[in-house]
Amino acid sequence: MNRQLTGKMGEDIAVDFLQKSGYKIVERNFRCKLGEIDIIALDKNILIFIEVRTKKTSSFCTPQETVNFSKQKKLQRLSLYYLMKKQIKNKDCRFDVVAIDLSKGKNGIELFKNAFW
Repeated sequence: MNRQLTGKMGEDIAVDFLQKSGYKIVERNFRCKLGEIDIIALDKNILIFIEVRTKKTSSFCTPQETVNFSKQKKLQRLSLYYLMKKQIKNKDCRFDVVAIDLSKGKNGIELFKNAFW
């Protein structure tokens, strides 16, 4: 399974998981010249920018450990651009990470709320 297919499968799993957890999906794969935000959702009144990380095996590191400092900064810039483009003001926001380890089956999904600032 190639990387893009694995990523798409992970995002589909994450959307299903998030909806079952009460999130309302606003947008998927928001793209601009700065990059891409995997999922944008609402959890009650909070707008959430969600990074999905999917791994086929649990070797080397966990999926959530791959959201390094530079990826966090990129997501912060993307989220500011999104808010500006959509003219969203005075809205509470946060960053979540959904980590999926396909080798663990249904037990391989974890949600990290407020994963970074």
